[in-house]
Amino acid sequence: MTLRGRLTAAFLVVVLGPVLLGAFFVASTVATVDRSRSTERLAVAASTVRTSVDALCQQLRATADAVALTGDPAGAADQLVGRGLAAGVLITDVTGQVTYASPGAPSTPWRDCSGTVAPSGPVRALAARVDLRDRAGTLLGTVAAAQLVDPAFVARLAAVTGVAVTLLDGGVSAGRVTHTTESREVRDAVLAAASATDGERVTETSEGRYVRRIGPSAGQPLPLVLSVPSERPPALHVTLVGVVVLAGLLAVLSAWRLARVTTRPLVELAGAVDRVAHGDLTARVPVRTRDELGRLAAAFNRMTRETGSYVTALTSSRDQLRGHLAVLGDTLASTHDLQRILRVILHSAIAATGARAGAVLLVEADGVLVAQCTEGLDGRWPEGDETETLRVPVGVGVVGAVAATGEPQRGRAGPTDAPAGEPRCHTYVAVPFATPGGGATATQGAPAAPVGGAGEEAGAPAAALGVLALYDRLGADEFDDDDLVTLRTFAGHAAVAVDNVRVHEEAQRLSLTDPLTGLWNYRYLRESIRREVERASRFSRMLSVLALDLDRFKDVNDTYGHAAGDTVLAEFARRVRGEIREVDLAFRQGGEEFVLLLPETDARGAAIVAERLGAAVRETPVAVEAYAGPVVVTVSVGIAVYPDHGSTGREVLEAADDALYAAKAAGRDTYRVAEVYPDVPRREIPVPAGAMSPLDGLPRAGRPVQATREPGGPARSEPAAGVPESSPAGPTHARPEPADGGADSAGDAARPGPEAGGSGSGGGASSGPHPPRQSRGR
Repeated sequence: MTLRGRLTAAFLVVVLGPVLLGAFFVASTVATVDRSRSTERLAVAASTVRTSVDALCQQLRATADAVALTGDPAGAADQLVGRGLAAGVLITDVTGQVTYASPGAPSTPWRDCSGTVAPSGPVRALAARVDLRDRAGTLLGTVAAAQLVDPAFVARLAAVTGVAVTLLDGGVSAGRVTHTTESREVRDAVLAAASATDGERVTETSEGRYVRRIGPSAGQPLPLVLSVPSERPPALHVTLVGVVVLAGLLAVLSAWRLARVTTRPLVELAGAVDRVAHGDLTARVPVRTRDELGRLAAAFNRMTRETGSYVTALTSSRDQLRGHLAVLGDTLASTHDLQRILRVILHSAIAATGARAGAVLLVEADGVLVAQCTEGLDGRWPEGDETETLRVPVGVGVVGAVAATGEPQRGRAGPTDAPAGEPRCHTYVAVPFATPGGGATATQGAPAAPVGGAGEEAGAPAAALGVLALYDRLGADEFDDDDLVTLRTFAGHAAVAVDNVRVHEEAQRLSLTDPLTGLWNYRYLRESIRREVERASRFSRMLSVLALDLDRFKDVNDTYGHAAGDTVLAEFARRVRGEIREVDLAFRQGGEEFVLLLPETDARGAAIVAERLGAAVRETPVAVEAYAGPVVVTVSVGIAVYPDHGSTGREVLEAADDALYAAKAAGRDTYRVAEVYPDVPRREIPVPAGAMSPLDGLPRAGRPVQATREPGGPARSEPAAGVPESSPAGPTHARPEPADGGADSAGDAARPGPEAGGSGSGGGASSGPHPPRQSRGR
C-alpha cells in the first residue's frame, strides 16, 4: 500500500473508530441505564407491595384476635367491621360450620394471608385466621377477618408503588385477570412476558415495558404482575446511524485531500531516508525550496552529519569507560552516601551506552520499585500522568517484570506500549541487581544472555534489590548486547553499593540500640541528654528526665528464670513506647533500669507520664510462655527537671536517680520528684581561662555560665568568661529566664494527658539514630 493509501486509511481509522465506538457506547449505555433504572423501580415497587399487603394482613390478624378474645364474638365482630378494620368477619366451629358471618362480608373463598393455601379462581378477599378457644384453652373453632380485594384495592397499590399492577386469579392469560391498571394496548404483551418468566426475574416486552411477577408467597399471597414503561428516547438507533454515515463521508473527503497534499513532495525525502536506514550516513537530500519541507531536508542533512560524528565519538567513549570501570568501583565503594553513589552509576551508564534517559529503582518493603535517582524523564510521561516519583509494583510493566524474574530485558516499545506508571520510550534496556553473590547480576566479563532466555542456572534467581533501566539510545535503533554487558557491570556496582550502605546503616543502628528491648542504649543516652539539655537551654525550655526501675526484678529472675525476665523486660519496653510521644526518647540504662527524656515537659507533665506508666505496668500482668500464670511487676519512677534540678545532663540524671531511690524507700510502685535545693550564697573563685573537660566528660554547646544573685531575687544564669559550665563556680540549680514572659513558657511546658497527640500505640520513642522532633510540648 502506498503512503497516500496508508494516510487515508489511518485518518479514517482515527476518525471513524471513535465515532463507531461512541455510537455503540451510547446505544449500549442508554439500554443498560434504562434497564437498570426500570429494574430498580420494579424492585422498590415489589418491596412496597409486600410491605402494604403485610400491613393489611397484620391489621386483619389483630382484628381476628380481638374478636376471639372477647366474650361476645359476634358483637365484637360487628363493632370492628363498623369501624372499617375489616370488610367482614367469619366464625366457624371445630367442624368447619359457619356459626356467624358479619353482614355484607365478601363472598368466599378468601385468600389466606399465610399463603399456605392458594385456591384457584379469582381473588375476592384477603383474610387472616386465628383459633377461637374458651377460658380452659379448648378449641371452639376459628375466627377469620377479611378485607375486600377489588379494583379500588389494586388501584391503591398502583398509586403507592408508582407502577402498573395486575391481579391474577391463578393463571397468566388475559382472560384470567381479576383486576388490572394496565391499558388494553399493552395488557396482553405484559401478561405474556409474565407467563414466560421464572420467579421474580425482570423481563422486557416488545412494546418496551419491563415486567416483574411477584407472589403468591408467605406474607404476600396475592398473585401480582408489576410493569413500568421504558425510558429510552424514540428513534435512538436511527439517529446514531445517521451520525455515523455523515461522519464517514466527511472523513473520506478530508483523508483524500490530506493524503494528496502531503505525499507528493515527500517522495524524494523518502529515498534519502531509506538510504540512511540501511546504514549510509553520507546520504543527503537536495534542498530546492524554502518552505517546511525544505527546512526538513536541511535539518535531515545536518542530522546525518552530526549523527555520524556522534556515533564515532560514542564508540570511542564507550571503550574508554569500560576500561575505567574498575576505578569507578573503587570510588563508589569509598562512600556511604547512597544517593550520590546511584547518581554516579546512572550518569556513567548513560554516558557509556549513549542513552537519553534512565533511572535506578530500589525495591521497597511493600514490594514496589521506587526511583532513587532519574535523568531525562521530563516530558516522557503520558498526558495527564505526570508524577514526581517513578513507582512501579514488582511484576508490573517492564522494570517490574525484570525485578520479579531476575532476567534482563531490552527491546523496542510502540507508541501505545508504555506500561502504566512507566515513561514513554522507543527503545529500552533494564537489568536487575541483587545482593553480591545472589546471582541476579552477571560479572563484567560474562556474556549477555539473550532477552527472554531460559533464566538463571538451576534454582530460582535471587530476589532483586532493584533495577537499572535506560531509555532511547542515541544513533541506533535498539540497545545491543554490548550495551547489556556494560549495564550488567554497572548493576553489579550498584548492588555492591546498596549492600554496603545497608550493612553500614544496620551496624550503626545496632551500636546505638539495646538488642533485647529495641530501646536506645546507654551510649546513645549520654549523647542524647547532652543534646537535649543544650536545646532546652538555647530555647529556654524544660526537659524532664525519668529514671525507671522494675521493683524486685531479681525475684522474677530467681523465681521464673532469666528467660522469663527477658520477656518481662521486652514487654515493659513495649508498654513504655506506647505511653510516650514520638518526640520522647526511651533508653535501657542497664539491667532493669530505664531512662526517659521528655523534651518541653515540666514536673507536672512528667508526673502524669509516670502515673500512666505505673498503671500500664501494674494493671496488666505480663504473660510469660511456659508458666501457669502471669508475672505481676511494678515500677518505681524518679523525676528530675532541667534546669530546676541541675544545669547539666549528668546533674539532672543524678537528681532523677536520687528521686528513684526516694520512690523505692517510699514503698515502691510510685514516683517521686527530685527536691529543689535553694541557692546558697557562695564566694566567687577566680579560675584562669583555659580548656577544661566537663565533669561528666560530655562536650558543651554555647558559652559557659555562672550564677549571680541580685539582692532579694533568685539566682540567674549569666555568661562567665573562662568558667566552664560544670566547674564548682558555676550554678548548680540555676534556671534560664524565659524569652518572652513566663505565661507563654509555662503554657508550652505543660504536658497534656493521655488524650493528647503522641500517646498511645502509635507513639513511642524513635528507633533510628536521629529521632523525629516536634515543637509542641506536653
